[in-house]
Amino acid sequence: MTILTTDHAVPHTSTEPANTGQSVNLFVRELVDTDAEEPEVVLMLHGRTVSGLPTFDLQYGDYSWARDLAGAGYDVFIMDLQGAGKSPRPKMDDPCNISPAQQQQLQSILVPNPLENGPCSPSYPHQLGNSQSNWDEVDTVVDYIIGLRRRQHVALIGHSAAAFAFGPYALQHPEKVASLFLSAPVFPPRGRKGTGDGFGVPAGVTLPVSSPAGTYGFPTNVIVKEGFPSGEVPVDVAWKAMMESDDLGSTWGPTDPATGQPEGVSRWRFPYWWGWNSTTAPLHGTLGRRVPVFIVYGDLDTTANTPESSPDVLYFSVPALYAAIPGPRKLMIRVAGTGHQMNWESQYKVLHEMSRQWLKNRTVDGFEEGSYFLDENGVYHPATEP
Repeated sequence: MTILTTDHAVPHTSTEPANTGQSVNLFVRELVDTDAEEPEVVLMLHGRTVSGLPTFDLQYGDYSWARDLAGAGYDVFIMDLQGAGKSPRPKMDDPCNISPAQQQQLQSILVPNPLENGPCSPSYPHQLGNSQSNWDEVDTVVDYIIGLRRRQHVALIGHSAAAFAFGPYALQHPEKVASLFLSAPVFPPRGRKGTGDGFGVPAGVTLPVSSPAGTYGFPTNVIVKEGFPSGEVPVDVAWKAMMESDDLGSTWGPTDPATGQPEGVSRWRFPYWWGWNSTTAPLHGTLGRRVPVFIVYGDLDTTANTPESSPDVLYFSVPALYAAIPGPRKLMIRVAGTGHQMNWESQYKVLHEMSRQWLKNRTVDGFEEGSYFLDENGVYHPATEP
């Protein structure tokens, strides 16, 4: 078995307001076993803060989820949306476009440092990325893969906030989606509603969003290495992978005393999303019927499950997503002893195995539908949540 890795630059006309109309290249990595015959194609999409390659193709032991699937005979593609990883990051190179609150924290560690004399006003005082631009970028990549591999549709695997893109995309383009696998999906039952069919820009909203300024008046957030959560994967390993996907961010940050080089900061876009909620998920009866859905999440995940008292756009519930899917072809498994980054935690092999089974049979350990809890001993129990 030989896994061939190919990086593609997928042409796209941007609908992101920061560079709308510009021709850009979206980064896509492909992994495939050269001996596989007519493999099913799979597209994997990252969440909000960690880009595609660290999430799905981590070069550490056998943690690479994409490589595991390629070894099982699938043609696997990993994409980065604009503002993440190796895809274009419009307006993110200017440190003044970092969150004002974070500018205060970073004032002494950015290199080069236009903040040395204090925080500066953003040159682009708006959010970066929105639901429509995300859906458009996914569609461009899906069409590219379909044309490249002469397939009718693509199986989708998304982690965390990828659900904001993949869920509505499957509702709008079910003919292009073979199945939907969501790991730790972020789903706001009371989230923003779009106009028309639920996917249009919310009424009264002008893109790009710029108010309130303290929330949407900037495009960039950053994470520093200190305190970065990486599960069972060593922090140095996860951080190195993230820095390899950010050529500029890797030159910023505090100096590593061991190397004398900057540790880097991980930059992530601050988007504005709508159209993914308990009103849209049931639309057309698509999910769970035409598009079968598998959901997996950790019982310690407090990122994808927040208190119901949270503000509407910040109240997230994985069980609420399961309940909102109208069709019977839906399966959800809650896994004991793991949190939001299951791909980097001790249960990562369980995640890999579940995805292989789902892609092959649309079942997991014999289950085709229903909600279950997988305990520490590997025993399934009917779930108590809806």
